Amino acid sequence: MTLTCMAVDDEPLALGLVCAFIEKTPFLTLTGRYSNAVEALQALEQQEVDVLFLDIQMPDLTGIELARLLERAGGRHTRIIFTTAFNQFAVEGFRVDALDYLLKPFNYEEFLRAATKARSYFELLQRAASEPPRLPDHQEYLFLKVEYQLVRIAYSDILFIEGLKDYVKVHLQSASRPVLSLTSLKALEEKLPSSRFMRVHRSFIVALDKIETVSRNTIQIGPASIPISEQYKDAFNQFLSRWL
Repeated sequence: MTLTCMAVDDEPLALGLVCAFIEKTPFLTLTGRYSNAVEALQALEQQEVDVLFLDIQMPDLTGIELARLLERAGGRHTRIIFTTAFNQFAVEGFRVDALDYLLKPFNYEEFLRAATKARSYFELLQRAASEPPRLPDHQEYLFLKVEYQLVRIAYSDILFIEGLKDYVKVHLQSASRPVLSLTSLKALEEKLPSSRFMRVHRSFIVALDKIETVSRNTIQIGPASIPISEQYKDAFNQFLSRWL
């Protein structure tokens, strides 16, 4: 698989280095180089690319602002790899769904690692598109964005899911630490099969087959005590009544 790329940086030396790295990498094709984000945005409106190597601190329009504009446009598959000298922008990069984050000065090995991650991402999409569609309840896994990659999570491995504002913690049977993903509990609830998972609190979804004990207002799954809120109690009691 070959990926089309653009590079954007207001520093000529940095722009030249990124372009040289792209041209050195067999599975990347350079289709444009720009010294400011405004020109890059205009070019992207005419020709979409797979990967955008994007500086953050630039005059007129920053890399973060350009990423947000592309995100609002919708329907685009361009993925962003930020290139910046300032590590304080890492969180912002994560929030605009960047694929990776290269901290200047970076060498070719670091660049290649990020580029390979991009290729793996698009290969994964390509395989998923070629697979026949399956009904949600027959699917045995979901994909979550974890840091800068997609991670497959088996339904059978999930104990419960905890919502934390813009993030969720997915507690797994196979791991001592939960998986952290930038998504909402509501969005995840819509993806999960209702036959296997149930929301029992504004902050919790539980795997029904992992419930060990139930008290008046609490579910026990392993060492975790999960509250049942009034809003979801009737639906949960209906589930329990089928087994009593």
